[in-house]
Amino acid sequence: MSDIRAAIIPVTPFQQNCTLLWNDRTKKGAVIDPGGDLDRIRQAIAETGVTIEKILLTHGHIDHAGGAAELKEELGVPVEGPHEADRFLLDHLPETGRGYGLKGVRAVTPDRFLQEGDTVTVGDLTLDVLHCPGHSPGSVVFVAGPQRFAIVGDVLFQGSVGRTDLPGGDGKALLRSINEKLLPLGDDVAFICGHGPTSTIGQERQTNPFLQGEGLL
Repeated sequence: MSDIRAAIIPVTPFQQNCTLLWNDRTKKGAVIDPGGDLDRIRQAIAETGVTIEKILLTHGHIDHAGGAAELKEELGVPVEGPHEADRFLLDHLPETGRGYGLKGVRAVTPDRFLQEGDTVTVGDLTLDVLHCPGHSPGSVVFVAGPQRFAIVGDVLFQGSVGRTDLPGGDGKALLRSINEKLLPLGDDVAFICGHGPTSTIGQERQTNPFLQGEGLL
């Protein structure tokens, strides 16, 4: 993982972790989940000197995707992800934005929806795609297996899991996604989540109250 760098940029009133991911040798990278506050994202891009090749979305909620259309247009790069099951969320971003008092939010149509087993590239880094429904129907996780890290969106947090009371949420599906797809990645895998601090699969397996006892049965 020596050449791979990540910068977390908290954006929107929800303090969502927009991630700038790049190869420090080639300076090619991607913006993951540009929910808003694009000036902060632009500043991070300028400070790192990264050439953005694409925008990746873990899911369609406004704090993750609200700035994607504008940033796509500005940078002239494609949007990849999430799974097509989140299309309804992406189509209705303007209405959702108005409901939260957020101005200028636009709908976005990805250039490529992602499915289980797909891969995406960031520079010369390859990320495997896992479809992990539950927080939203189309949530995806990006995994760099050899580098032992993942971008998990709002599927799993340090000490918690994604909420399931939003449209399309499903608590049982969420726990199944974590149990069957994230935990098997290995305890040494570090991850960046959609809100809050980073963690590892092992730490969450041992200490996350939602993953203890019969929680995953």
